[in-house]
Amino acid sequence: MSNLIFHIDINTCYVSCERLLDPSLVGRPVLVLSNNDGCVISLSAEAKALGYLMGTPWYQVQERAESQGVAVRSSNYELYGDISQRVMSVLQEHAADFEQYSIDEAFLTAPVTQDQAHHLAHAIKADLTRRVGVPVCVGVAPSKTLAKLANKTAKKVPALNGVCVWGLLPAARRQALLAALPVSEVWGVGRRTTVRLEKMGVASIADLAQSPPELIRKRFSVVLMRTVLELNGVKAIELEPERAFKEQLIYSRSFSTPITTRDQMHQVLSIYAQRGAERLVGHSQLAGLLTAYCGTSPFRVGQAHYPSVQVKLPGKTADPLVLTRAALRLLEQVDTGYASYVRAGIVLSDLVPASLNLPLEGLAYQHEAQDIAGLMNRIRERCGQAAVGLGLAGFSAPAGWEMKRDMLSPRGTTHWGELVPAKIT
Repeated sequence: MSNLIFHIDINTCYVSCERLLDPSLVGRPVLVLSNNDGCVISLSAEAKALGYLMGTPWYQVQERAESQGVAVRSSNYELYGDISQRVMSVLQEHAADFEQYSIDEAFLTAPVTQDQAHHLAHAIKADLTRRVGVPVCVGVAPSKTLAKLANKTAKKVPALNGVCVWGLLPAARRQALLAALPVSEVWGVGRRTTVRLEKMGVASIADLAQSPPELIRKRFSVVLMRTVLELNGVKAIELEPERAFKEQLIYSRSFSTPITTRDQMHQVLSIYAQRGAERLVGHSQLAGLLTAYCGTSPFRVGQAHYPSVQVKLPGKTADPLVLTRAALRLLEQVDTGYASYVRAGIVLSDLVPASLNLPLEGLAYQHEAQDIAGLMNRIRERCGQAAVGLGLAGFSAPAGWEMKRDMLSPRGTTHWGELVPAKIT
């Protein structure tokens, strides 16, 4: 018995979430689009069978998709985030050591034998199906890198029924899989590293696994050396129950229509700064530096314009009023009479945990002492994002520049007004 690592991944996450609240999508080709309905970022197996590809611009396939009866949805991030939280909550019940890696992936460990791991993996799948309703695949191995490969194998081999315990595969089968997969399929190996490895004659994952670790460390990095060790079953990358503390928090969006007036930019910066404050509170962080920026289209005829401003805050804060005032300093540099802007963003940096910042009595920000940011968050959670805001960010009417989501499905788990109706017959 040893501590084995389980990698759990939601199958076609966005599509699965859409099908959860709309069962009519099950078995149909489905596409989910990116911000402003730009390109395909998630697609069902049925859509792949019709030849649709990840990253394809929507305008290029719109006519074809409509003629083929393909279901298309705008990104419903509120729904996906809520379903993700439910999945992670269930997973944490199955192990003491847990790491959420992304919105649709997590690692956990359990002291089990190979056969017990197989049973537990199927139990996890069944539990998520019953309690949340999304399909997952589970890969189990001695290391995180091998667990990711096992999960990929579980997805591609139907006979495994969504579960692959690496140690239960015959040794010849494992070696054949590693030899068949290109080195670019290894977790953490990017395009540039792949090119350098291929020049060394390292073309497959098996080649990388057989490379001397010290040579890889000398020519690349200790990170890639750990990957080599992991491919050989040595646990070299630990779970991170608490993900590394964020050094920056970024809120950035492209507009559905260009910003051409000062009032519009004023509203954009107000909303973005207050959403940044909301995230700071959610992460229990405070910021000491705010950077605000905006920009014209790179395809614009004439000179591009990318104004930015960096504001050192008088103290560490998540106060939405302080952050809004700082972001509005950018208005001194924008020229809406000359340029139309297609993107803007807020970067909060110099972050510290809120628990470590204890200002002397009487020196705290007034709104922070009254927990105004927390109060606004609770109102938004109960009544929606547009329910409350400061200044121009408080208008409930949707702004014309907000992200375009023309094919948005109901946010049935987070918005009272969009609950999915149920019929009893």
